[in-house]
Amino acid sequence: MEKEAAGGSPPLNHHRTNRSPRSFRAWVLIGIAIFFLAFTVRLLTWHDTRFEVGKVQSSVAADYQRIALLFRQEGLRGFFSSSSALADPNHLGHPPGYSILIAVTQSVFGESNSKIQFVQIVADSLAAVIIFLIVAELFSLTPAVIAGLFASFSPQLAWNSVLLLPDSLAVVPILLSIYLLAQTRHKPRLITFLIAGALIGISCWLRANAMLLMLFVAAAALLLHGKKHWRYSLAVICGTLVIILPLTLRNAIVFHRFIPVSLGAGQTLLEGIADYDLSGRFGIPNTDMGIMRQEAEMFRRPEYYGTLFQPDGVERERARLRRGAGVIASHPLWFTGVMIRRAASMTRLERARLISPMPAVTHSIDSTNQQPASAGMTSSPNLLRECRPQTPDARLSSGTTGFAATLTGDDSAYGKQFSCGPLPVSDDTEYAFEIPVRIDRGRMRVSVTAGGEQTYVSDIIEPVETKNFEQPVRSLSLPFVSNAGSAEIVFSNEASGTAPTVQVGEIKLHELGPARFLWTRYPRFFLRSIQRLFITAVFLPLAVIGFGVTIFRKQRNALVILLAVPLYYFTVQSAFHTEYRYVLAMNYFVFAFAAVGIACLVTLVSSLSLWERVRVRA
Repeated sequence: MEKEAAGGSPPLNHHRTNRSPRSFRAWVLIGIAIFFLAFTVRLLTWHDTRFEVGKVQSSVAADYQRIALLFRQEGLRGFFSSSSALADPNHLGHPPGYSILIAVTQSVFGESNSKIQFVQIVADSLAAVIIFLIVAELFSLTPAVIAGLFASFSPQLAWNSVLLLPDSLAVVPILLSIYLLAQTRHKPRLITFLIAGALIGISCWLRANAMLLMLFVAAAALLLHGKKHWRYSLAVICGTLVIILPLTLRNAIVFHRFIPVSLGAGQTLLEGIADYDLSGRFGIPNTDMGIMRQEAEMFRRPEYYGTLFQPDGVERERARLRRGAGVIASHPLWFTGVMIRRAASMTRLERARLISPMPAVTHSIDSTNQQPASAGMTSSPNLLRECRPQTPDARLSSGTTGFAATLTGDDSAYGKQFSCGPLPVSDDTEYAFEIPVRIDRGRMRVSVTAGGEQTYVSDIIEPVETKNFEQPVRSLSLPFVSNAGSAEIVFSNEASGTAPTVQVGEIKLHELGPARFLWTRYPRFFLRSIQRLFITAVFLPLAVIGFGVTIFRKQRNALVILLAVPLYYFTVQSAFHTEYRYVLAMNYFVFAFAAVGIACLVTLVSSLSLWERVRVRA
């Protein structure tokens, strides 16, 4: 049993049985406050980005939408039919849970992406309350509130909650499972462990990444309650398998193969190896299109080029796993280093978009309704003639057919390359730049700034994988609300890896109308100022302090519970290609330990201050 909690007060669980009704109401009010704070942050994030989120992982989001439409048309009966359109092996790339949720949401509320985003915002706001409850269960009120506030303000969590992807939703059942595990320290009941395992299974219906997490939670149950209570661990495993079993049986009926949840492990294993094979000695592509192209050549099957799982999806996936396992077996030390580096990257906070200091654009940005802002500001040659290279190696030259100019940056990873403008604009007015572009090489960020300082809006352009050699033309729409009397277009390198080259067509500036919701500037300024602190350099040291304090105070049970999820991602997910959204759950546990660290530092400072006052009086 823990002797002392972070913050200098006994653990919350020491008072659970004696908590008064007034104290219980206070805890409920704190939870409600955390929920509404998190909801507000996510709502403002949605308002800022609602026209942009469709561009993030657009092909993956389109797959979810397409499968959701099939569910609405054919229902669950079609899901279990081998003759249904849902039986296409290409649909096995992701579990069906998110598509089912989209289908249900659209059936009830109508076909609008904002409805599913609202569901995600509510769920992610509840996740902030859950981490508050977890830390309260293991420590005391002070770190619990701090952890809840961290999750509420986090721009990383807010940004992912509005994307049309299942990653933020998949975290909620995982956190609930850990909360139930924490509660079993006082009343270990078989049904609680069964539900904890079932919640992991629900997460797997949304994302398959957590499928083996049941083993780590089961091991945590064994450490908490001893080998004599092995049934608790078995209950966790059974709970997960019971939820996953219908999906496994469906795959066996429809595809006549053993597929526990979905396909894709072999693909991500190979791409994960290729990510760190900078010299290319293994000859493995690091993109989906590259893998498909290589398989078409290796197996002399041209039809393999274009899809990952059709035809022969299961066989191709198993061949990928064997190939990846062969690389690991022949280079175990190198791959161990890869896993360590990848695990270390999971402790970092993603560079996420902050809440905008100005309210978002509310008028339609449909080009058919737009009017030119003023004469003389819609001509690309005039504006591009005002473009100035920002580095010695950046070059501006004549464009190819159909384009006004060619912009070529230097080979730096980041940094401004070109600045175009500034153009005069009216304050508190909504505008939109329309910029036709074609990125031929590299990766660039196009931003609209106020005199090069404040960024109104930005977007990233990069080559897309395509069978065609020529990149498609993309029309950038950059809406913004002006507040500084000027607008300037800035082209910057964005982790390009090579000197980028982009073709730019005629640039148009449209005035959309007067800005609305100007009163939100004040809460936006406050929230944005806090979100600026959410960087790895701030939170990782705090988390390390909190982790050290927990070890120093011998709070073994808290460590076992809080480390179950991170250790899983460190040891299992680190073997595969990993993106920040895959390991989103890690943020909550970083925030939990950081909250403990802050609570300890506050207590230490208070104690030193009190000691100093006593010494002075003496």
